Amino acid sequence: MTTKEITMDNSRGLDGAASIAMLVQIASRFNSRIYIESGKARANAKSIMGMMNLTLSGGETLRVCADGTDERSAVAKLEEYMLGKAEA
Repeated sequence: MTTKEITMDNSRGLDGAASIAMLVQIASRFNSRIYIESGKARANAKSIMGMMNLTLSGGETLRVCADGTDERSAVAKLEEYMLGKAEA
């Protein structure tokens, strides 16, 4: 299992439908099980409804957890997206 804590840029929250949909699309490209944790809440990163329930704001620290054959690549790509370094 690969786990990484990420503090999102203050200007980049994931509280809009479009940004969450893109995160779900990115996560869905990987075979690994991927979860996003915020505080005590946890959601499957491949589930649009689960992710929308998290309401992730800019400046927030969250944890990305992935388990599977491509877990490191999955975490790295999601980190790039959440930090605004890559669109997809």
